[in-house]
Amino acid sequence: MAVDEKLESIHSTILARNPAEAEFHQAVREVFESLGRVVAKHPGYLEDGLIDRLCEPERQIIFRVPWTDDKGQVHVNRGFRVQYNSALGPYKGGLRFHPSVNLSIIKFLGFEQIFKNALTGLPIGGGKGGSDFDPKDRSDGEIMRFCQSFMTELFRHIGDKTDVPAGDIGVGGREVGWMFGQYRRLTNSFEAGVLTGKGLTYGGSLARTEATGYGTVYFVESMLARQGKTIEGHRTIVSGSGNVAIYAMDKALKFGAKVVACSDSSGYVVDEDGIDLDLVREIKEVRRGRISEYVKARKDAKYFAAGKGSIWDVPCDIALPCATQNELTARDARVLIGNGVHLVAEGANMPCTPDAVDAFRKAGVLFAPGKAANAGGVATSALEMQQNASRDRWTFDQTRDRLGVIMRNIHDTCADTAEDYGAPGDYVLGANIGGFIRVAEAMRAQGVI
Repeated sequence: MAVDEKLESIHSTILARNPAEAEFHQAVREVFESLGRVVAKHPGYLEDGLIDRLCEPERQIIFRVPWTDDKGQVHVNRGFRVQYNSALGPYKGGLRFHPSVNLSIIKFLGFEQIFKNALTGLPIGGGKGGSDFDPKDRSDGEIMRFCQSFMTELFRHIGDKTDVPAGDIGVGGREVGWMFGQYRRLTNSFEAGVLTGKGLTYGGSLARTEATGYGTVYFVESMLARQGKTIEGHRTIVSGSGNVAIYAMDKALKFGAKVVACSDSSGYVVDEDGIDLDLVREIKEVRRGRISEYVKARKDAKYFAAGKGSIWDVPCDIALPCATQNELTARDARVLIGNGVHLVAEGANMPCTPDAVDAFRKAGVLFAPGKAANAGGVATSALEMQQNASRDRWTFDQTRDRLGVIMRNIHDTCADTAEDYGAPGDYVLGANIGGFIRVAEAMRAQGVI
């Protein structure tokens, strides 16, 4: 799709100002392709440089993270925190530890987070952070020392009314705990709401672990409900086997779907009898092993190593990409469409390339973008902040039920907005415009800042 001519000069300026940032450019263009209909209907959004300001982070922080390994060798990594937009509330977004992390990726994630957080209807702004540190094959002691060094710089930039990080790829409850401990030590303050994704013993929320995966399936159920259908009996594949993928599979199975494939970076498994989720959990969460181990216990299952085909070659009704950005290409989309896929929902952040998304939309496949479909994680993080602020603890059912309401409201916002702007069923356009309007109205009300 093309960028509207009224936005072209703004778009060109953003690309020139942020050179060699391919992921960030991709995220900006995807939103801009939807905004032409908005400025045609409401030209006032072009005034006061509102869109220009929305695309420029309020603050970008880059810092050195020195740490020592178990042999006493000193290593130096780079840390990031992009505080993108706080018009709706404190910056909110995860921390990613992965060797691929750079400023472009953090800005793309932070930009997406603005709209995702706005769609929840909760008072949270958008931000993201992380480091190019690779936790793979590192000992607990090495990861702890890295987390402590990372927080020794980050702590001065965050707070429960300023910026509230959480986990992301490479950062789970263990890492959040080490960072929270260092924050508490440095500040001499038990500020529970400064980080989310915490352990249950010191301010974490029940249902947070399940939230992103569960939320994705709640969104899928709402999409199907608009067509008078349910997920029951639908043949489903899920990329990944981490937290998001495991709980997406969990909820899909509970709703009656037949999940037949999942993956990790080493390859993927296909089990026509249905994925044994308990076995996947044992391999990934207890043994911290590779998905290839699955076929040792399930003799009728098949394993395909990375490079020997793709999980997207597996015929399915529903595809849930839940691993990482740009994992599903235009070639994969064509294969899925040829095999009769009916619905694709992004459990990860921007896992489908622009060409893949375009292919799904042109083919009439129901497509849910990550900024809507995977908002369950940050929504439940905001619920954790609420519990921390009131020094309260909700039950699992309370939190899960509230998550369900939020995800259904996000779905309805996207679906209704798409209809209002003349594109019924286009969840990409609905999510972009629905999130944009909420943030833009808040920015306009607060003046030129």
